[in-house]
Amino acid sequence: MRKNLPKIMQEEIKKFFKGEIENSEEVLSQYSKDASIFLLRPELVVFPKDSEDVQNLVKWVNENTGKYPNLAITPRCAGTDMSGGSIGESIVMDFTRHMNQILGWSEENGVHTVTVQPGMFYRDFEKATLEKGIILPCYTASKSLNAVGGMYGNNSAGERTLKYGKTEDYVLEAKVVFEDGKEYIVKPLSGTELQQKISQNDFEGEIYKRMSNLLNENKDTITSAKPMVHKNSAGYYLWNISRDGLFDLNRLLVGSQGTLGIATEITFKLVPDYRYTKLVAIFMNDLEPLGRLVDKILEFGPETLETYDDKTLKLAVRFFPDFLKNKGLWGMSKLSYSFLPEFFMMIRGGFPKLVLLAEFEGESEEEANRKCQELKEAIKDFKLEVHVTKNAVEAEKYWDVRRESFALLRKHVKGLRTAPFIDDIIVRPEFLPKFLPELKEILNKYDLVYTIAGHAGDGNFHIIPLMDFTKSETTDIILELSDTVYDLVLKYEGSITAEHNDGIIRTPYLAKMYGEKVVALFAETKRIFDPKNIFNPGKKVPTPDRGGTKEYMASRISH
Repeated sequence: MRKNLPKIMQEEIKKFFKGEIENSEEVLSQYSKDASIFLLRPELVVFPKDSEDVQNLVKWVNENTGKYPNLAITPRCAGTDMSGGSIGESIVMDFTRHMNQILGWSEENGVHTVTVQPGMFYRDFEKATLEKGIILPCYTASKSLNAVGGMYGNNSAGERTLKYGKTEDYVLEAKVVFEDGKEYIVKPLSGTELQQKISQNDFEGEIYKRMSNLLNENKDTITSAKPMVHKNSAGYYLWNISRDGLFDLNRLLVGSQGTLGIATEITFKLVPDYRYTKLVAIFMNDLEPLGRLVDKILEFGPETLETYDDKTLKLAVRFFPDFLKNKGLWGMSKLSYSFLPEFFMMIRGGFPKLVLLAEFEGESEEEANRKCQELKEAIKDFKLEVHVTKNAVEAEKYWDVRRESFALLRKHVKGLRTAPFIDDIIVRPEFLPKFLPELKEILNKYDLVYTIAGHAGDGNFHIIPLMDFTKSETTDIILELSDTVYDLVLKYEGSITAEHNDGIIRTPYLAKMYGEKVVALFAETKRIFDPKNIFNPGKKVPTPDRGGTKEYMASRISH
């Protein structure tokens, strides 16, 4: 009977759904994966035409959970999620086919805003904003692939987050479909407006009432639970909702991975995009002064402060011909020539243990260059190799190493594939000199091929090993190493995920990070919004047979 359910469900959904409903082998296989290590086969994939489709489907699912066991909706955009947050075993809803447009622009008192549907790819969105000289600066390293709905769902961040913050800082309002199948405008509310919402005595009013009570009754617990790091994507952001005299559920919904409701429109504020940037490359052979160095660099307000380790740099040198292959003949010549100073430096002193990239912006090239020179002068007592890039081409070589090295590694190491499971840890920068050597000591026990790169200004590092998933012990290593690395992260008061969120891979570890009392508040939050558990179950809050446990996680790893 179960195997006939998708066809029966499809026929029922067709009666009210204008978009496409697909369940071919090819489509189900494609949507069984995202950028994570998991494989979850859905029963149906739907492509809504508009918000009405979303509302009607949510209402139908809500009304039919008794009829069809484990009925649920997993919202999905580009599928670039590395946590398994965009795959599910019931209905996957993809917004990129139809709901992918900018709906309007606005400017008031010098503040630019744009309203966009969740399925718009960021690359298209950015092209449109840059034509107006403005940008959404919390874009990710996968900005050529991801969509804005995923940024809302994951509370995305990236290279410019150090200065500009995360997605949550740019969401002004959103239209969200809640479990009753109705679409609501979610925006900051004053105390008076909150009381008006609560007095509505409907599903929306009940959410506001119960969330307000939950925050008031557990204020101290929630306040003390907030991780004291610059970025955090773990759990529900209960400590963010009530702030500066305003009550804003978007501060909770952003980063909730579609587990509380489904956004159909998002209004972002944008910032001016500076055309002039300059990069300072700093080479470290000793990690001891790293914390002090980062603190000193941050005094100068860099737009970005990124880093990668010696393994990453060695990859670029080892596979230099491939590294140059896509640059064209003239580009190859320029890039090869531009790397000569680094080659000579490495001959003199060997590979640095860490490379830091500090980028500064300005309204003119002179202003950006002045900031770089001031930094170089200020850190001369650290006695480090420091190089201020001469132009954009020279700067781009460092970003190329940062962004392309792992693709090179994956290409040249046969029989292995990427394994993002400890891919997004964060500790405060002052702990890095002790934390990084201890981290490498743990990783080296497992004889893994990996690189370390990340956002040094935040203390956020991405570690994605290559592993052989044909070996039975791979799953055991993932479970064991996750526990060990997260213990180290929590020893240094960090977070198990800064940007990439929980999904299937980290939900089982939320109790380790927050404790059972706070995790119980997460579960209560889920019940307030989604009592029937129809929105992306098994992420953020455990549902033993549908996700959120180590056993479920292990059973769904793709081999």
